[in-house]
Parts: sequence; C-alpha cells; structure tokens
Amino acid sequence: MKLNEIRNNPGSRKKKTKVGRGSSSGLGKTSGRGVKGAKARTGNQVHGFEGGQMPLHMRMPKRGFRNIFANEFAEVNLGRIQKAIDDKKLDASGKLDLETLKKAGLVSKARDGVRLLAKGDIKAKLDITVAGASKSAVEAVEKAGGKVTVTFKKKVYMNKKGAPGKRQQRRAQSAEKRAARAAAT
Repeated sequence: MKLNEIRNNPGSRKKKTKVGRGSSSGLGKTSGRGVKGAKARTGNQVHGFEGGQMPLHMRMPKRGFRNIFANEFAEVNLGRIQKAIDDKKLDASGKLDLETLKKAGLVSKARDGVRLLAKGDIKAKLDITVAGASKSAVEAVEKAGGKVTVTFKKKVYMNKKGAPGKRQQRRAQSAEKRAARAAAT
C-alpha cells in the first residue's frame, strides 16, 4: 500500500443531496417536503403534536410534587461500614467523616451530608461525624463503644430584613406555646 492508494472505505462518505435544483433532479420545487403545512416549514417541531387534540402528556393526571427545600443526604448503613472495615478500606481507629467515607467508596455524592442508618451490625469502635443519624444507629454505635457526632443544622430562610421568615416565626411561637403547656402540666 502506498500513500497515493489510500482511500476511504466504500460508502463511508456520501455526497449530500442538493434539493431545490429544478424538477428534473427529482427533488425540485418543494424539495421532497410535500406541500404546505407545518412539516414543510423550516424549524418544524411537531413532537407530541396530535393535530390540535389535547396531547397525551397533558391528558395524564399529575401526582405529587418535588420539595425544592428538602435536604438530600447520602445514606450509609452500619453494615456497609463494618464490611469496609473488615475489607481494610476504612481505618476504624481514626475519625470517620464525609471525606474518609468518600475515599472508601461508601459515598459518591452527598449534597447536604451523610445520614447514618442502622441496617446491619457494627462491632468496631467508631468515632464518626455525620450530618444526621437514626436513633437506632446512634444506639448501636454507642453499644459497640463508639461515638456519633451529628453536625447538620437546618437552614433558616430569612426575609429581606434579615429576620427569620413568617413560617419560622410561627413555628417558633408554637414551639414556645407547647413548651409552656408542657411546663404547666
């Protein structure tokens, strides 16, 4: 094979069909688009269009909602932590936090932190710092001789003046009322 013999594979390059070049070309006048209507126009977008009938995606009932203020935690079970310790991916003697759990491959992305759950058994003595933990997970770690530190604080949304918003103010007032009622009884 020589440089002057190099060719593309047959069929890999195809000439673009030129449309609108006279009736004898076979694709003249309307350029293969038929006559009139939305599909004959440039920039045509008719995905999901049902001829003016209410489209299916609009006829279907809408259910539920996505809470934009919800916190997203990465969840880690005690059993997975114990398995990582047994496999020598984690060192139980040091402090465990988000970074060490990421390095061990137990957490991939944690927007608001890690939540510790109690599924599985734990034998190692842990000193772990997490954003949230279930009561049973905390009890299991303390029973094994460890300690759980919870660092998460819920955001307080402020109004323009820098004070907590109306909803937070109402919640604080109702909490004070409940505490007063509990103290009275």
